[in-house]
Amino acid sequence: MEWVVKSFRELEKDELFHLLKARIDVFVVEQQCAYPEIDEFDLQATHIFLQMNQKIAAYARILPPGSKYTEASIGRVMVVKGYRGKRYGRELMKQALSYVKKQRLGKIKIQAQQYLIHFYESFGFHQISPAYLDDGIWHIDMIWVKDHDRH
Repeated sequence: MEWVVKSFRELEKDELFHLLKARIDVFVVEQQCAYPEIDEFDLQATHIFLQMNQKIAAYARILPPGSKYTEASIGRVMVVKGYRGKRYGRELMKQALSYVKKQRLGKIKIQAQQYLIHFYESFGFHQISPAYLDDGIWHIDMIWVKDHDRH
């Protein structure tokens, strides 16, 4: 089990392939959303993932302030189906928040699937928008200003 943190340019070709395949499997195939999963933000992102036996178990990307939002952003947060129920999502968010704090990126804005509101609130995020449909899934915008250490 290994947590990996890399910029786009640092990713090896096989790592990039496995990351993108895992994201497409979860967000496009499993959630049945036809949308452009790969976007220009990948090039600016810091990619955090859990690798187990050379397979991707969990993943998120961190975008710098001024890219997608004025604030930094954590997105594409996911745990691959066979690895769910083992608290890897919680550990993934701890890793992502730790990175943001170390880099002093400031506030974090996320676009969360609405059903995960309590998960994100447990890390100190709070809702800043009404629920809205995005690619057929209910989302809310949330913001994190300071560490509440409630996890």
